[in-house]
Amino acid sequence: MDGTYAPGPATATDALKQLGGLSLRDLSMDTLLQTVADLTRTVMPGNPDTSVLLLVKDRPTTVVSTGQLAVDLDETQYARGHGPCLHAARTGELTEIPDTRTDTRWPDYTRRAAERGNLSSLSIPLLIDGEAQVTGALNIYARRPHAFDEASRSAATRFGPYAAVAAGNLHAYQAARDMADNLQAALESRAVIDQAKGVLMERYKLTPDQAFQLLARASMHTNRKVRDIADHLVHTGELLGTPPGGDRGRR
Repeated sequence: MDGTYAPGPATATDALKQLGGLSLRDLSMDTLLQTVADLTRTVMPGNPDTSVLLLVKDRPTTVVSTGQLAVDLDETQYARGHGPCLHAARTGELTEIPDTRTDTRWPDYTRRAAERGNLSSLSIPLLIDGEAQVTGALNIYARRPHAFDEASRSAATRFGPYAAVAAGNLHAYQAARDMADNLQAALESRAVIDQAKGVLMERYKLTPDQAFQLLARASMHTNRKVRDIADHLVHTGELLGTPPGGDRGRR
């Protein structure tokens, strides 16, 4: 399988069957999320654009979208700090705007939405990881008012679990990658600091603690990180921030 799907499912039920038949082993989470967004766009009424919002500790990101309309409206809400997709993600409530020209809940946002041609919208909340404060929303921005009826709302909520699983796995992967990068950086910093300590111990006959204190004083004097002071010393032999003949850390 190459990560693509057959275009143009006839109904939401067909689209959901198509999603259920995908092999998660053969798809990246980005591809699965984009597939959810694309299929939702295909079968929802009102010629919509769709997006998936990931909200991590109240910091929003659009992880996939089907067009510029969805991106613009997501980012308009992020800039204002409110709107239907943020409300859905924060409260866990399905959030619908029947007509952006008359809805009064977020007037500065709905005015912008109507100007961009979005006349109704539906945001489906995604509960991903409550302990890590990770939520999200699947957003459907229709180009006609009152686009959604009970059947389309019901169908839209059935797309939510697919988006939630993919978004949760994507967040977990990104968090693990960030942790690995931070750990690698920490190991590299420790290695260069240990090398610098060795240079100072040999040069000035210091103990390991005295060598580190000398690096720390150089860091304070130069307003640079200890790791940068250590790296400079290892590569040039020069201890920054220490005047010739000054205190070398001896007792």
